Amino acid sequence: MTAPSRMENALKSTMMDVAAQAGVSQATVSLILNGSSGARFSEATRKRVFDAAAELGYRLSNRSAAARSAGTKVILFIVDELTTDPWMALAFEGAREKALELGIIVTLGVFRQGEDPDERVFSVCESQTLVGCIFGTILTRKIDPPKALLGAPSVLVNCYDQDRRLPSILPGDVAGGRAATERLIKGGRKRIALINGQEGLDNPRDRLRGYKQALASNDLAYDSKLVHYGNWEPSSGYEKTHALMRLPDPPDGIFCANDLMAIGCLEALKELGKSIPDDVAVVGFDNRDIAQFTMPPLTTFHLPMLTMGSMAVELLQDITGGLNSAHDQLKVECPLVERVSA
Repeated sequence: MTAPSRMENALKSTMMDVAAQAGVSQATVSLILNGSSGARFSEATRKRVFDAAAELGYRLSNRSAAARSAGTKVILFIVDELTTDPWMALAFEGAREKALELGIIVTLGVFRQGEDPDERVFSVCESQTLVGCIFGTILTRKIDPPKALLGAPSVLVNCYDQDRRLPSILPGDVAGGRAATERLIKGGRKRIALINGQEGLDNPRDRLRGYKQALASNDLAYDSKLVHYGNWEPSSGYEKTHALMRLPDPPDGIFCANDLMAIGCLEALKELGKSIPDDVAVVGFDNRDIAQFTMPPLTTFHLPMLTMGSMAVELLQDITGGLNSAHDQLKVECPLVERVSA
């Protein structure tokens, strides 16, 4: 069998692949390959990124050609929050890259209920042709869409319409919670705890459902004492781990519903003199940049926001082209990122 050509690699490779190969974040890859001014990276980091891109045959979209063909076609990408977490920035980057391939400009804006009662953020200049809108939220949640979204082709990212009037793209949290728990079971763990996010939110509910499914499928009993709710921050992962390890029969595996709580969990276990993963294995969720630098490096599941943003543009193209899918909620797989902690 002949080795794949560079062109074949280019068709398969993504920015996520380049980031993994170079050992950096997707944002770092984007900034370096785009030649963004003001972004300071060492020559060694730049070389790793360029070498990884060359080896994988990855190429950014032809931005100059896209800009020439784009004309005034625009997609509005509106979010409820941009700075507290990286998720919407990644989704925007995925949408922007896909739109450039199609010769479309993507404009970013922030909309919060009450701050813009006239919904002016959804307006475009007279010289621009609106292709459609993408609306995203930091937290996976049910929303009542702004009225402007109902008057134009629109796709929701990381949120969903309570009346299902608009299509949505969501992370596969149930499947992810199940896969994370099964990863610990595969490693021989019999007593698995869950440090979950804030009770009442969609992500914790769905990841708990997946956790329970994995236990039931592997004939392991569900024990409510092994499920603790945190607040997504390292401090709660630290505190809940200490509480779990004080149980008469403490866990030998811990699934943390996000990487920040997993960082606190790792610190608590080291403080207690536990070897990771020999005594207690730990799995996180999100694949934040810092996960590769914990001690030990964190096994986690990747939150596919870049992919979800790209899919939103493709779905908008289908809608504007008259191709309406019967599936109004698309779930995107959260792939395993295997490291050392489990």
